[in-house]
Amino acid sequence: MTTDEQRPAIQPGLSDEALLDLVQRQTLAYFWDFGHPVSGLARERSNPDPGYDYLETVCSGGSGFGIMAMLVGAERGFIPRPAVLDRIRQIVEFLGRAEAHHGVFPHFLHGTTGAAISFSPQDDGGDLVETSYLMMGLLSARQYFAGAATAEAGLRAAIDRLWHAVEWDWHTQGGQDVLYWHWSPRHGWAMNHPIIGWNECLITYVMAAASPTHPIAPAVYHRGWTGGPEFYNGHDYHGITLPLGPVHGGPLFFSHYSFLGLDPRGLRDRYADYWEQNRAHTLVNRAHCIANPNGHAGYGPRCWGLTACDGDAGYGAFNPEQDRGVIAPTAALSAMPYTPRESMEALRHYYDDLGNELWGRFGFADAFNRSRGWVANSNLAIDQGPIVGMIENHRTGLLWDLFMSCAEVRSGLQRLGFTSPRLFA
Repeated sequence: MTTDEQRPAIQPGLSDEALLDLVQRQTLAYFWDFGHPVSGLARERSNPDPGYDYLETVCSGGSGFGIMAMLVGAERGFIPRPAVLDRIRQIVEFLGRAEAHHGVFPHFLHGTTGAAISFSPQDDGGDLVETSYLMMGLLSARQYFAGAATAEAGLRAAIDRLWHAVEWDWHTQGGQDVLYWHWSPRHGWAMNHPIIGWNECLITYVMAAASPTHPIAPAVYHRGWTGGPEFYNGHDYHGITLPLGPVHGGPLFFSHYSFLGLDPRGLRDRYADYWEQNRAHTLVNRAHCIANPNGHAGYGPRCWGLTACDGDAGYGAFNPEQDRGVIAPTAALSAMPYTPRESMEALRHYYDDLGNELWGRFGFADAFNRSRGWVANSNLAIDQGPIVGMIENHRTGLLWDLFMSCAEVRSGLQRLGFTSPRLFA
């Protein structure tokens, strides 16, 4: 929560590069300054929530994004590299004693004890999708800290122990041709939620195929992930052809989460060109906001982006089919690689024009609704991390370079039939 006393002053007249630096540095503070003091992991949110103790509830997937943000901070000199190494060692040591099931971590953990915190009544065990985000971050850190020093070598070995322990194949429920999201020691497979696309979960299948210890067969990807009713699209929206996904593409985090590490440039398989997919998804979402069929206040070429975030009536996965006037800065900012001009225009609007309302100690507020005169008093790990990481991928490709340098990842992509310039680098 940002009070007037905590709100940093707006700095007028910044160049684009200086503004990008400022946004990355300020947003990174969510993970660096507000990380849990015992575990080092990212807290789920920055404000009280009636469902759980927000100061003790840390998230596995958001922590993976946070680790990637810290690597950006180290590379840009925002945080000393040795301090980042120490923080990630703290995280990895904690995860080594935290609750996990078949190597799969819960969505929420208690930041001091490492015990699972229920995300919902039956979701109190392993969460494969959140674990895939966590492992994406950890493997990126393994590649970043590649030095011969004992501390860096020890971190790499500890990360490998966590990575090798994940039983991706267990989540096929005994050999089905699809991955399942959840398993609980108390409820088993009661959630029974198959991971089918198109959505934010491509990385889960890539990681499962890449595992050196518990890999899935390619058929699990080709028959499971691609077998859902909302996988193929092919329709035109606002004159833009969308290859995959639900009507109007769904929330924009679909094109952010997996692609913090996966480099979509030239990434193709038999189903899509993933750069084309992500750019089209972004442009459809923006075009909807410009057309503004529901007449929401504030929408336009410089104010766009519907995704999952806090809203004035509660958290929601906002998208053109569920548009309630809630704009989240992470939506346009994390799309920076796909729409650099349009995203920079949005950033300028959020900072230069709306900064006195939106800008706080952890960067931009999670969301706002101009029709309601509402601004969130919160930040969320899963929204903050992609801002730092995807802006950096736009600027230097750092996280894409790190993650795609993993031999296991390249092997997994090849097993699934992907092509990419990265596979032959």
